[in-house]
Amino acid sequence: MHNFPSLTLDELIARLEVPQSTLILFHRNPDADAVGSAFALKTILEELGSEAFCVCQNEIPARLRFLTNDEQESVLPEAIPEEMEIERIISVDSASPSQLGELWELYGDQIDLMIDHHASGEPYAENLIDPTAAATGEILFDLAKKLIADGRITATYELYTDLYAAISSDTGCFRYSNVTPKTHVRAAELLASGIDCADINHRLFESKSLEQLRAQAAGISNLHIFADGKIAVATFPYALKAALGLSDEHLEVLIDVARSLAGVKVAIAIRQPATEGVFRVSTRSNCNYDVSALCAKFDGGGHKKAAGCTVTASTMDEAVNKLVRAIDAEELN
Repeated sequence: MHNFPSLTLDELIARLEVPQSTLILFHRNPDADAVGSAFALKTILEELGSEAFCVCQNEIPARLRFLTNDEQESVLPEAIPEEMEIERIISVDSASPSQLGELWELYGDQIDLMIDHHASGEPYAENLIDPTAAATGEILFDLAKKLIADGRITATYELYTDLYAAISSDTGCFRYSNVTPKTHVRAAELLASGIDCADINHRLFESKSLEQLRAQAAGISNLHIFADGKIAVATFPYALKAALGLSDEHLEVLIDVARSLAGVKVAIAIRQPATEGVFRVSTRSNCNYDVSALCAKFDGGGHKKAAGCTVTASTMDEAVNKLVRAIDAEELN
């Protein structure tokens, strides 16, 4: 495996200060940390004199569109302005090539920098990776704070909203074990700027579309229990998704269905995006069990308490069995 150089914050800033037309890539099926970090970086680069455009394999879910500040109608590769001459490519919140999906096929060998916080992953460019950060948004906060202090960029409501949403999202509204004292200090500084944290958190955690509520109800009906209640698996086959008229973005609620059941140590959500035997998996740990190690067995990854992967199987039952068999129930505590 290629050993890519690690950068300090000052070294990263020196690279970003060079005005270049920049693509900012973020992982497929994006969450608020990915979107918030990408558009925060876009704001920073534009203030530093660079043209920037955010790109993802999938469109941003409707509930996260507020983080784009109405700056882009689309983040799909085909939306990149034809006149844009790409001079630099940076990825955010994307630990491994697989997380970038089709963007890796398009730009994998051209990525100049990666900014990420995942402890497990596969570095693919020069990078600033800080596993002590609860979210990539924390790294972008430190970056923005230094540039603001130096008078290089301006502190804006929109920038701080993106950064706060990124941090709040990846910490489960500051409920997860990845939260550190520095996380709260950074959040406090953002709150002191006057952003509407109540509105941001309502959008992220409480406001659900009718389609999401339908997905949640169906997820409860398709909840399977293993290992004397220590493992819960919410399944959503393609046929069910089609019957309810749902899209993949509506199925983000599934992992919370499995995780919220009392006594569950490991929660798994499995959805089938299309008719093929390919299943997307999200996992969460409510104990010391390392779900990133579980997902690594299927070429996935993430954090110790939150990770994802893709499983190939002929049926949903087979996919469930593969995952459950890969868990040593004796390790659940």
